[in-house]
Amino acid sequence: MLTLKHVAFGFEGNDIISDISLEIPENRLVVVTGPNGGGKTTLAKLVAGLQTPSSGEIWFDGENITDMDVTTRARKGIAYAFQHPVRFKGLCTRDLLELAAGEKLEEKRVCELLGKVGLCANEYMDRELNASLSGGEMKRIEIASVLARKAKLSLFDEPEAGIDLWSFSKLVEAFQNLRREDNGTLLIISHQERILSIADEIVVIANGRVRAQGPKDEILPMLLSDEYAVRCPLGKENLRK
Repeated sequence: MLTLKHVAFGFEGNDIISDISLEIPENRLVVVTGPNGGGKTTLAKLVAGLQTPSSGEIWFDGENITDMDVTTRARKGIAYAFQHPVRFKGLCTRDLLELAAGEKLEEKRVCELLGKVGLCANEYMDRELNASLSGGEMKRIEIASVLARKAKLSLFDEPEAGIDLWSFSKLVEAFQNLRREDNGTLLIISHQERILSIADEIVVIANGRVRAQGPKDEILPMLLSDEYAVRCPLGKENLRK
């Protein structure tokens, strides 16, 4: 479904991503993890089209999308959720969901989308997307907007950033529900052990390179081991719970 072939990205002689080759299978929940500054967010932005590789190719559904801009990639079925969702004064939740869907939505559909992320439609449907919403509420509304897109590939950049423990628990539940309902491929950038624990596959990136990739049951125990903590700065002490 998504293939990166020898992808690199950098500036002024400094490589942030160095020769990454990677395959993300269809209809899977894949978590990308690794030390801060290792290139995870840059990788997500390269896939979404927010940045262009210095070299290499990105293929999606059998098509070379390397030179396509973010709008074209969105039309191809790639959705990107920012680490810090944008708040829109004067825009309500229903407006955002309809913009994402590209059409007017029946109330039943709005209720369905908000329900999938654990929000009461009656309470949130007409709420303005402003400072009155918590970080966790905004994150879940953004996930609902990604669902409205019906994307083939949904990218989430550290969705746990800036939210409280209760909201984080609801966020994990939302991702579990999405996975069970086969809502396309989910690619999540995260350090959180609880998010890693619900993955189908884990990719470890450090110093701009893929250091490990495989099934969760194989990679997660390695990340939590004392031996790996010594060899890699990610280690278990850096996996926030």
